This record gives sequence, structure tokens and C-alpha cells, in this order.
Amino acid sequence: MLQRELTDRDALLARAKELSLAIEDGATMIVARAHPQSPTDEGWRGRVRAVAERGARAVSSRSIAALSEREGVPGAEVLVLVPGGEEAVAARAAEAILHEMEAALAGFTFALGRSRIAEDPAELPRAASEALLAANVAQGSREGAALAFEQTGAYRLLLSAMSENPSELQRFYAETVEPLVAYDDQYETDLVRTLETFLEADGNVAGTAQRLFTHRHTIYYRLERVRELSGLDVSSSDGREKLSLGLKSMRVLGIASAGGPALEAGAEGGRVPRRSGRRS
Repeated sequence: MLQRELTDRDALLARAKELSLAIEDGATMIVARAHPQSPTDEGWRGRVRAVAERGARAVSSRSIAALSEREGVPGAEVLVLVPGGEEAVAARAAEAILHEMEAALAGFTFALGRSRIAEDPAELPRAASEALLAANVAQGSREGAALAFEQTGAYRLLLSAMSENPSELQRFYAETVEPLVAYDDQYETDLVRTLETFLEADGNVAGTAQRLFTHRHTIYYRLERVRELSGLDVSSSDGREKLSLGLKSMRVLGIASAGGPALEAGAEGGRVPRRSGRRS
């Protein structure tokens, strides 16, 4: 369903029947991710799938889970189908999955996204896309590791672009925020986080400095680097709007920014040496 290879209603019902799933009354899709922070044993992805399925089945016994086969996914990504049309049951299942993963998978980080109820089986591919978008936003969010699609706010406006024309979304990201991500990755700076915080602070430099526990001069320097690298000025409404959409595109695409200790050229009068490779 994530690849939209199974979209026909009759085909979905037939496949569900083979798996003893009753989805005629509705179902919810959940995308759960786990990423190890240190080397782990072979076969750990299968363990992540089993843990996620166990959590869902503790709430809805006929839930099923499968490992995603999408390319370029960091860590393990599990797609969980929770049968039934009750929002409360779906929410409890998502909570149980996250709780089970946190309890059983020490040394991992997690991100989880939950779709709206798909009242018709033909809506399940749409629900899978919603869960994927919510997981992408949760992965890049400082608010928490789990999000329902309804909690993604303005990100929802980019769902159709993510599903139908991801190359255009990728292009917009490349034209706005990607140079900042690359710079952060190479020099271990914090341009992306500074930009996000600046926008969250309604463009207030003093408020940004307070939230990041750094000096205003450092914030001014970083914002100037943002302008030089992206060609967009945060002092203009057009620049802020494009950069904000660029950040949202980054989250929707599931791209994680590197960030790191902010020892930056100009901020303290020093120069950061160029790194020879990307951070692991």
C-alpha cells in the first residue's frame, strides 16, 4: 500500500480475507520506525516488526504488521494495519506500539505516525500515505515521537504532493533548505535548528537566542549564513515563507537534518576546518 501497488477495493478485500482481516467496517494504518543508536545483532529489523505487531495486538487482536520495503529508509520501518472503525481503539493501538517498542528496544530512537480511519477499504492506500507523512513529521519534531495525521497541521497540505509528485517536493526542498542541511552536516553547525527556532519565535532574534541558550550575535551570524547559502532573506516575508515551506518539505520527505555543536566561522572569530566525510 505504501508503494500504491494495491489500490483496487476488491483486490484489497480479497487480500484481507486471505489474512483473516475484517476491514469492511474500517481500518487504521500506522507507520512505526525504530533506529538503533549503536551496532546491533543481525535480524533486528524482524524483531522491530514483531514488537510493533505485539503492541498493536494487545489492543486489537487481529492487527497485522509488515516491514516496509521502501528504499532509503533509515532503520526499520513497519506498516501496521489495525482493523475497525473506532478512533479510540486506533489511538490506543498507536500508544501501545510506542510503549512496547520503548520497553523492548533499548538503545533505539522511535517515530510513529497514525492515519485517520479509512472507512472504506479503497481508502487504505490514502491512509498509508497519511501515516507515512505523520511519521516523517514526528521523526523531525521536537514535540514527541508519535503523531496522528490530524496533529500534523499545515503539513497535511503537502500530502498530495508527497503521494503524487514527490519529485516536485524534492525540487522545492533542494532550492530552499537543502544547502543548509548540507552545511550543517559538513561543519556540524546548527543552521536548520536555528532557522526553525527563529520562525517559531515569530522572527524575534532575542527570543531565538533565549530558546537556544546562545548569544544574539551568534543568531545574527547564523541567519546571515542562511541567506548566503539559500539566497533567501529571513527579514522578508517572502523569504520566511519559502524557507518555512522548505522546512516542511524536508519533514514530509522524511529527511533528517544533522546539526551539531555550533563552532562556526565568524561566530567566535574562528574557522571550522572542512570535514572529509559525512557524519555517521
